[in-house]
Amino acid sequence: MAKECTLLVLCGILGSGLSKNPSWFENISTNLFKSPGDILIGGLFPISELTSELSKRVKPDDLECNRINTYGLSLSLVMKFSVDEINTIEDLLPGITLGFESYDTCMQPAVVMRPVLQLLTKESTEELDINCNYTDYKTRVIAIIGPSNSELVSVIGKLIGFFLMPSISYAATSDMFSDKETFPSFMRTVPTDRWQVAAMVQLLKEFGWNWVSVIGSDDEYGQKGQQQFSSMANDESICVAYQGLIPVYSDPEPTIKEILNRIVDAKVGVVVVFSVPKPARDFFIEVIKRNITAVWVASTAWSLSDGVSTLPGINSIGTVLAFTDITRPIDLFTPYIRELFKKMEETQIPQEPNKEISPLDNPCPSCSFLNQANVSMVESKLVERSVFSVYTAIYCVAYALHDLLGCNATRCALNPKTDKVYPWQLLKKLQKVSVDIQGVNFQFDIEGNPNFGYDVLQWILNDTTVSFDGIGYFYQNLTIDEEDIKWHTKNGKVPMSTCSSDCGIGQVRRVKGFHSCCFDCIDCKEGTFLNNTDDIQCRSCPRGQWSTLRSTSCVYPIYTYLAWSNYESIGLVLGGILVLALHVLVGAVFFMHRGTPLVKTAGGLLSGLALLSLAGECLSLVLFLGQPGDVVCHLQQPLNAFFPTVALSVILTISLQIVCVTEFPEKSPDHLENLRGRGSWFVILGCCGLQAGLCGWYAREGPSLTHYVANLDVNYVKTFLRCPVEPMLNFGLMLGFNVLLALISFMATFMALKPPGQYNLARDITISTLIYCVMWVMFIPIYTSLNDKEKSIAQVGVSLLSNMGLLAAYFFPKCHLLVKHPDLNTDDHFRTFLEGVPPTPPEGS
Repeated sequence: MAKECTLLVLCGILGSGLSKNPSWFENISTNLFKSPGDILIGGLFPISELTSELSKRVKPDDLECNRINTYGLSLSLVMKFSVDEINTIEDLLPGITLGFESYDTCMQPAVVMRPVLQLLTKESTEELDINCNYTDYKTRVIAIIGPSNSELVSVIGKLIGFFLMPSISYAATSDMFSDKETFPSFMRTVPTDRWQVAAMVQLLKEFGWNWVSVIGSDDEYGQKGQQQFSSMANDESICVAYQGLIPVYSDPEPTIKEILNRIVDAKVGVVVVFSVPKPARDFFIEVIKRNITAVWVASTAWSLSDGVSTLPGINSIGTVLAFTDITRPIDLFTPYIRELFKKMEETQIPQEPNKEISPLDNPCPSCSFLNQANVSMVESKLVERSVFSVYTAIYCVAYALHDLLGCNATRCALNPKTDKVYPWQLLKKLQKVSVDIQGVNFQFDIEGNPNFGYDVLQWILNDTTVSFDGIGYFYQNLTIDEEDIKWHTKNGKVPMSTCSSDCGIGQVRRVKGFHSCCFDCIDCKEGTFLNNTDDIQCRSCPRGQWSTLRSTSCVYPIYTYLAWSNYESIGLVLGGILVLALHVLVGAVFFMHRGTPLVKTAGGLLSGLALLSLAGECLSLVLFLGQPGDVVCHLQQPLNAFFPTVALSVILTISLQIVCVTEFPEKSPDHLENLRGRGSWFVILGCCGLQAGLCGWYAREGPSLTHYVANLDVNYVKTFLRCPVEPMLNFGLMLGFNVLLALISFMATFMALKPPGQYNLARDITISTLIYCVMWVMFIPIYTSLNDKEKSIAQVGVSLLSNMGLLAAYFFPKCHLLVKHPDLNTDDHFRTFLEGVPPTPPEGS
């Protein structure tokens, strides 16, 4: 039990020790705005707000700032806290006390000039000397912390720059101050608006928003921010549908109404608001009245402003994505303020504040009534995120002084009381300072900007309150956790803000009006392609390539052919096999009956030659199937034309024999044997030789497949490739020659008399050659109307049908007689054609 009690006592002692404030808190001065020291720094803070009308100002001093700005007052107290804390760090400025003087700017250019002139007065006096050379001019303070916005910096920055006095702002973000020729001594602990604009543009691109409005306050901050945003957005193909400025020094309501009308007319879903807090508050009051919802992108100046976030009905405006300066908590600040206000409360003397006292002597007369109940003002979100910027600025000055004064852990080589230390000397040290503050390494770049960026927050709009949720950060590049964002849309998805929907693949934009984001989508036609999504027109395909509709590239064409596995090819092959089998069957029958009268009459050996040539034609048709090549294409049409020539020339010789017997009966017995022997071979060889010449001419004049393909006018991605049928004249002559042979045979036999009681050989020739002629004559108009694939199929099909026609009409009747009526296979039945005996007309004719 004793051990437990001892443990509890120890825990209590340790706990009380951990929660106890630092010992230096006991020596806190209750003077909020001034503290003496061996070397002073000045502070410019918006401690109060304007309560008079600028339009009624007649005299320079006709300005009243009688309402306390708790935000600005809180930042001025950061100055006091930081200086007190620095003076307790023994090895930072050993033996030297840092002092400060804080002044009110009232956020007004007309007010800020008085404290600036005061800070520029000669050391320990209130006089501003007029000199020819200010190199050895020692001002009242060594550096200035502030002011709080860009409008004031633009007024005093050049004056302070003339003295090369370091001015470190904790909130002025306009990029114009990065120009070191114009503002040589300006520095800041918050990023430049150029970075903020870059972050905003990246945010818009992240969500595909390219149709936005940008609204700014009509001051240096809003104007420059709006200009930079519009320029950078244009470079990134983001269109600004409308941009407007909210008046700062006059009644903003009529202008805000007009701005909102234009925003509604533009139908934008995203609005960037680049404004200081008060104009932003006025703007959103009207937004709430109009019940307008959108995505609002907040700049750092108002992103955490209580004046906006506490407006009644603010939860109805949609989604707010806000940029804020990266910060770190200063743990001792709130306890310090609590202790300070406690002391002030204990020492307060009830009396009315003296309003006659100069603001330079007491920037806030009413602040003497601050007490512990007012500690909450430094606990607001906006103050908590701004403390670090002021704190860092003061510490940078302290560490630069450490270097300038040649300090070590125990002493400084120079003493500001006895040695001359000038602001321009401190400026050089500040430009090179590198400080680790609250775990963050801080330093300035050559433009006086800090080496860090922004946090990205979302306003969580509850029924009565607004909280802030971190969703990402920016330094050079934006990082966003999209899943953490709660959108105002009904489905909870990312809202759209585009003038025109994105074009599809292979569509080019045709801009409508003046905005590049408003466009029609035009399809890239066949033979053209979209090389780049940013291209303004489709490009034509290179020679030898083609594209389909809405293509992003051109391709070399793919050629198809009558592959062996195609249904068409299989059908043709089966047809060819059937016809070839019939040839073999007929040939077998004729071979078995060789030497008989019928076979002799049909041509004997020549009939076998005809059957072989017809079979050869069937086999040659395989050249139309499978992948074509140069050799195949040179042989395809010539063989398809030559084989029928052999068969037709054989039939022609028999037709001539019939003509001899029927038209010249008295001479036929003497000449028939010669005509049947050498004469037949002469006719066959003559016809085949002439056809061979035509085929050779065709093969020579026609292009090779390689050359043909290389010179094709490509206007397709995929097409059927067949052997080139060129020149067409030669092709027609080859086919026409065969038709001519068939036509001559037909003309020679269709009027021939049938020998009574004998076999009618003329009938077989007439019908077979008529079938051949009709098929190929019909082939010509059909062929010309077909595509390449159909032409190949049609030619193979007609070749097989005409082949089958010759076989069926000429050879089948003879096979029928040989097989079914062998008793008719006698010399008497074929006497007319065997011996040349003319046929006797039937009686009564």
